[in-house]
Amino acid sequence: MTRVIVELARVEGAHLAGLVGQFADVLDASDERSNADPAVMRLVPDAYADRDAAEEFRRLTESDLLGRRRSDAAVVLESLGSVGELPDDPGDPALVEMIRVRLDEEQAQAWLRTLAAIRLVLATRLGIDKDDDHDDGDPRFGIYDWLGYRLDGLVQALDGA
Repeated sequence: MTRVIVELARVEGAHLAGLVGQFADVLDASDERSNADPAVMRLVPDAYADRDAAEEFRRLTESDLLGRRRSDAAVVLESLGSVGELPDDPGDPALVEMIRVRLDEEQAQAWLRTLAAIRLVLATRLGIDKDDDHDDGDPRFGIYDWLGYRLDGLVQALDGA
C-alpha cells in the first residue's frame, strides 16, 4: 500500500541512485579498513562516555548497524528502479521529466534513514559539526542542502499522510 509518493526529475533520481551507490561503497570499504573512516564512525557514534564501554558496545553492535544501513540503501535503490538510469543523450527532454516513486511505510522509513545517513557522511566530509560550519554561498554544500530539502519533504509527506 502506497504511503507517500516522491516526485522528482529523472536526473534527480539518477543522481540520488548514484549517491546511494557511493554510500553503499563507503559502507563496504569500511569493512576492509576496520572502520577508520570518520564518516562511517559518525554513523555509529559512541554510546558511552567511558572509552572501554564504548568500544565494547561498538564491537557488539557496529556490524549489525552498518548491515541495516546497507539494507536500507538497497531498498532505496530498488524503489528507484529504472528511474536511476539516464538516457544516453544529454539533451534528451526525459532528463527533466517528473517521475513518481511510490513508497510504502517500510520503504519510506528506509529512505529517511538512508538520506539522513548520506547527509551525515557528507557533513563529515565537508567539516560540518555545527550550523556555523555551513556556508550557504559555497557550492560544495549543494548536495548536502538538496538532501536536507528532500528529507524535509519526505518527513512532511509522512506527517500528513
